[in-house]
Amino acid sequence: MNPFSLSIKELEKKAKAIRRRIVVLNAESPAGGHTGADLSQVDIVTALYFRILNRSPKDLNDPERDIYIQSKGHAAGGYYCCLAEAGYFPEEWLPTYQHADSKLPGHPVRQKTPGVELNTGALGHGLPVAVGLAIAAKKSNSKRRIFVVTGDGELAEGSNWEAALVAAHYKLDNLIIINDKNRLQLAGYTKEIMNTDPLDEKWKAFGMQVSECQGNDMRSVVETLEGLKQEGKPNVVIAHTEKGAGVSFIQGRPEWHHKVPKGEEVELALKELNDE
Repeated sequence: MNPFSLSIKELEKKAKAIRRRIVVLNAESPAGGHTGADLSQVDIVTALYFRILNRSPKDLNDPERDIYIQSKGHAAGGYYCCLAEAGYFPEEWLPTYQHADSKLPGHPVRQKTPGVELNTGALGHGLPVAVGLAIAAKKSNSKRRIFVVTGDGELAEGSNWEAALVAAHYKLDNLIIINDKNRLQLAGYTKEIMNTDPLDEKWKAFGMQVSECQGNDMRSVVETLEGLKQEGKPNVVIAHTEKGAGVSFIQGRPEWHHKVPKGEEVELALKELNDE
């Protein structure tokens, strides 16, 4: 059971608070951040940690806890802001993001950050490990579920599709793959760099149950995730998002992949994200 179990309206408010944290976090980081990727996934990760996942910051080693893997590891800043908001570590750690010897490095590191389950950053690694964890859960008769968030640009990595073959073969219906489909990656539009569409048909061809949602609409995210069935096939949720969602001058702009707000931009972003 999730210890928060927030309503849709409460989740929306929480997501806005996390977005404000992201703006400040990246603005103050000595090594920058990935603002666009952090913001696109906020509603998904907020829904998971504050309603969907069976896990608690009070028992990080619960053997039956659901596992979350942040496969798009470059979006670590947004992930950390969610973990801090949920109480996995003190919020006073956030200003140390990417500083020397910080417990919040530029990509998730299990040995440093409470709540992180897997070291990620090199794209295409999260899903293969998630498949292994799902197999282990099946073999030990555990009811835990394995959730993994991937980027759509990340799906150009062949390791994802090898993992998908294994997941379908072993009927891993305890595995939930969420594609943060924001249509942008490091150098531009995904469809122009390495087109992965039609994603729904590809996943179905690999033997998956496929659902789609509006990934920056909290009700759509929650209703889709809560509506998933464990019927002998892995679940894939294609979450249609906007890179930089929530801040008008960042949203949908390729240059914000590795750009951070500075000066007046911080004030403008926080004004847009005001909770009033």
